[in-house]
Amino acid sequence: MAASRWTSEYLIALGSNQRHHRHGDPRQVIEAALEALAEAGIKVERASRIITSRPLGPSRRAYANAAAVVLFEGAPPELLEVLQHIEAAFGRRRRGQAWSARVLDLDIVLWSGGAWAAPGLVVPHVRFRTRDFVLRPAAQIAGDWRDPLTGLTLRQLSARIRRS
Repeated sequence: MAASRWTSEYLIALGSNQRHHRHGDPRQVIEAALEALAEAGIKVERASRIITSRPLGPSRRAYANAAAVVLFEGAPPELLEVLQHIEAAFGRRRRGQAWSARVLDLDIVLWSGGAWAAPGLVVPHVRFRTRDFVLRPAAQIAGDWRDPLTGLTLRQLSARIRRS
């Protein structure tokens, strides 16, 4: 029996803090990743400006970050699989230290279906409410989207974190 198909909106966070041999510096990696999403059959509706942020954890390299609202025909685990293939094509390896330098990081932050929880994937992203480098670009393009758990908009969440 075939899985049911539906088109949903997703908010994706993009990050890079390593140069790529073909695409260039982290900002160019983000631009190339947006093109790779489209090539993979993910319709990019809106993309934020690319911002620079300080790294978390042991990495010392600044990050280029952005957010995109995309349309995808499928459930969150199916989108995650496509995103992980794109990351791998950019040289991402899933082994190693958390928060280390990486060419490309793609995360599902929110989706139009509300909350999702399954082994290996939780939507909304568990830590997005505390990350300015996710909320600031997300609020640019989807400021009225609501966190299904708190009921707050991305604009409200971004304002709260920037005040603290």
